[in-house]
Formats: sequence, C-alpha cells, structure tokens
Amino acid sequence: ASSTGSKINQLLKVWPSGTVAVLPWLEKQGVYQQLVHEYEKTSWVRTIGRGAYAKAGDKVEWTGGLYAIQEQMGLAIHAGGKTALQMQGYAHFLPMGKGTTVSLFGPPGVKLPTWFRQYRWGVKVRYTTTNLFPGEANQGLTKKEMGSYAVTVSTPERAIMEVLHAVPGEESYEEAKLLMEGLTTLRPQIVQSLLEQCASVKVKRLFMVVAESCQHAWVKKLDLSKVDFGKGKRMLVRGGRFDSKYNITVPVIETRRSATGGRT
Repeated sequence: ASSTGSKINQLLKVWPSGTVAVLPWLEKQGVYQQLVHEYEKTSWVRTIGRGAYAKAGDKVEWTGGLYAIQEQMGLAIHAGGKTALQMQGYAHFLPMGKGTTVSLFGPPGVKLPTWFRQYRWGVKVRYTTTNLFPGEANQGLTKKEMGSYAVTVSTPERAIMEVLHAVPGEESYEEAKLLMEGLTTLRPQIVQSLLEQCASVKVKRLFMVVAESCQHAWVKKLDLSKVDFGKGKRMLVRGGRFDSKYNITVPVIETRRSATGGRT
C-alpha cells in the first residue's frame, strides 16, 4: 500500500491540475489500468470517458482535454478560428462561456478522440479537418498559457484565415469583417508566410479584400507578388459586390450611414 501511496504522489506531481490524463500516458508513468481502477475506488481519480481520467476534485475544461490530445496523444489538433481570437483577447464582442462554440482544427484523417467528443464540456465543439496550410502544418501556431498548463492555438494571423475558410457557411462575412477590424497589430511577416502557404484561393482573396477595406497599416508591408491568388472569378454570394482587384464577389454590408443617406 505504501508503494501505491508514493506512486500516486509522484503521479499527482507530474499531472498538471485541470487536465485530462489518458491511459497510455498513465502507463508511461508506471500507473497501469489495474492501479487506475484502484485509484478510482479510493477516489483519487475519476473517469471522464473511455481511457481518459481527471483528478477526483479537479474541474476540467475543454482546454484540459485538448492538452491531453496534444501533449499526451501527440495529435496535431489545435484551437483555431474565432476561438483562438477569443482566447487571445481579440474578440471582445463575442460571448464566451457556457454554450459557446469551440473551434478545433486538425489535418485530414485525424479524428477527435471519442472521450473528448462525448464528454459534456458545457460548450459546443466544432471540429474541422482541413489542409489549409499543407506545406508547413505548424505555421502560425503558438502556445497559450492556461495556468498550470499550456495548449497550442492559432496565432491571430492564422486564426482569421481559419474564420474566412468557414465563410459563408458556419461563419458570416460580416462577423469576419468585424473580427478583422480589431486586428490592427498583425505581424506582416507571419501574414506573408501564411498567404504564401495557404492552399485556398478563396481564403487568400477574401483575406486581402477584408484587410484592405479595414485599411490596416500592416497590409502595405505585404509583398503580394509572391502570393498565388489563382485564376478566374470566385463568388461567395449571388448579387453581392464584385471586387475587381481580387476577382471575388462578396456580400454587401449595409452600414447605417448608407441606409439613411447621411451620417447617423
């Protein structure tokens, strides 16, 4: 029993609070399934799904589950899009908390673990597999500190491109434009390399249309001659506004000023 006692103490030391631990990782720490069941009986750990555990008294958020997916399972899944912008303070007008949608991204063929999908995190999880940046999958990713642990999330530069990738389906053009308006401090060198890597003609064109309409200073520092914008016209909506520079039709956003003919 004493060796079990010291083992649980060792385990609790290397297991960051607020995170999930998956069985293969526990086994690497010398804690095998039989011992995990002992810990469950003695109320050290609780199961949150098949092969996934939390410390008994711990409140575990979805980020603590994402930590296990990234650090213990080694899956290339990250928080991106609107969620990454929110986590880094770029989307003040969007609600956070219960019932909000969390956007996770992974490469094609990588599945979200069943325990993560089925656990009730109190948020809606939207998982998108995309090959948006095929050459350099880690391009535009950063670590976000969550207290006792950190998770991999998109930088603001990549996150806004992930939002635009979901326009006009799951994200609206109008909201994407609102988000872009807040991104006054994007780093041109990161935007540049992401635009050069990005596989979606729609995203690249849309990014430039929206960025230029916001008149951000960093836009002038981009070298667009190195970016492949594809050929032919693209249409996001029927009956929208055609942007002749980037050959794409975008929705018309009614501003109150134009609707009344004067400033309101």
